[in-house]
Order: sequence, then C-alpha cells, then structure tokens
Amino acid sequence: MNTPEKNISTGLEKTIQTDFQKEMSYGDYLHLDKILDSQRRLSDHHDEMLFIIIHQASELWMKLIIHELTEAIQYIRQNDLEPSFKILSRVSRIQQQLIQSWSVLSTLTPSEYLEFRDKLGQSSGFQSYQNRMIEFALGNKNAHMLAVYQHQTDLFEKMQEALHKPSIYDAAIHALVARGIPVDDEVLNRDLSKNYEPNESVEEAWLTVYRNVDQYWDLYELAEKLVDIGNQQQLWRFNHMSTVERIIGHKQGTGGSSGVTYLKRVLDHHFFPELWSLRTKL
Repeated sequence: MNTPEKNISTGLEKTIQTDFQKEMSYGDYLHLDKILDSQRRLSDHHDEMLFIIIHQASELWMKLIIHELTEAIQYIRQNDLEPSFKILSRVSRIQQQLIQSWSVLSTLTPSEYLEFRDKLGQSSGFQSYQNRMIEFALGNKNAHMLAVYQHQTDLFEKMQEALHKPSIYDAAIHALVARGIPVDDEVLNRDLSKNYEPNESVEEAWLTVYRNVDQYWDLYELAEKLVDIGNQQQLWRFNHMSTVERIIGHKQGTGGSSGVTYLKRVLDHHFFPELWSLRTKL
C-alpha cells in the first residue's frame, strides 16, 4: 500500500530534501570539498594516506580542545566555576579520541613508513603549534619552543600571545585566593611566560580544599577535572612515544629531535604538580 510519507520506488521519504541548487547541503556547511581535498600524498605508497589523515584529524581535535579550554579559563577567571566543569569533561573526552588515534597509526609498520618517510623532509609533529598551545594552556610554558614558528610572522605573534596568557592552572590558583585561601604573592604575580613550578603555599591551599570538601566542593570538583585532563595529556604523550618507538625505534625525528629519547624526557613533566603531590599528604 502506498503511503503519503514514502515513495516506495526510491525508498526515500517524500519530505527529504533533494534539490540543493538554492539550499545549503551537508557538504556545503562542513566545507567538505576543502577538507577532503587536503590529503595530498607526496609518494605513491598506500599507507601515506593513513599518516596524513591521522595527523589532520588530530589537529581538528586539538583545535576543539583549544576552543574549549579558552572558554573554561574565562569562566574560572570570572570565579564562575560550575560552567567550566562540563567543558573540562568534554576536553577529557576529546583527549581520549586523540589517545585512540595512536592505536590506528600503530598499524603502520616500520617498513611501510620507510617507503615515504623521506618525503616528509624536516616536517614533524614537534612543530604542531596547536599542540604547543594546549601545553601552554595547561601551564607548560617554554619560550624557546617558539623559534620554529619565526618564519610565519602572524603565527609567531599568536604564539607569543599564548605564551603570556594565564594557564588554566593560573586561573584555578586565583580562584583559591578569591575564596579566601592564601597563596604566596610570588605565585600570583609570577611571569606567566615561564613554566609553572611547584609551590608549597599552593599545595597547602589545595590541601585545605581536599580536607574540607563540603565547604569547597566547587574547588574540589575543579581540581579533579584538572587532574583528569592532566592525566589524559600524559597518556597521549605516552602513547605518542610508544607509537614512535614501535615504528622508527630510536632513530632521530624528521624535525631533528632525538625522537623517542626526547619524548621519554617530556613524560617527566607533570601538569598541576600540587594536585598530585597533595595525595601523599592527605
């Protein structure tokens, strides 16, 4: 029996839009013509497509992390903590997507990668400015890292700006003070372009929160959200190192770094250090 809702011969519901001469389609909205035309292999090897897409997709996820962290920092600086919780939960989920991407890339064998590695020239994931911006937003600042962006004036200025902005941990520490929990002035007035260093007064401030959870529930919740994203970032770093070691061993990286040796050294850095050290003292 024919129904007014469906065209049986085509299987399409009659209300489904099919004429896009004057309307915006799914592909138009997402600019899929540009996105899907951006995978330009420099070799004829089949697996180079995997390598390109993994890194391009990762950069899109990183763009979203930066977007979300920027908003979360704004809320925390306004001492409006609750809206930041959902945002930080989302960041953690995005990080999980990035972590899983390494398992896909690890299907690339050493022999397959060598078929096109020389086509990469000096390009390297080390140069990812978005990953650097995420590290900056989480408090891991290093002005020397900006040297690789000097050839792009606009980008270099953007990175300089990001270097001098308060990290999400700076914002969280100021939120402690706004609630009457003391922190040393040297922390509150520190040079924001420098990497964050552990401070005893900050540890004591967080201990106050963890020992009085009912009184400082929102600060406690914020701290645990930060621990989560800090942990996810460490897992991403570890999976990165492990995947690189699996594919190229201890060869030098394409960008000139020591490769796995450098990535292992990066793992020694911890985000939000007092949120980890306080656990021993509770």
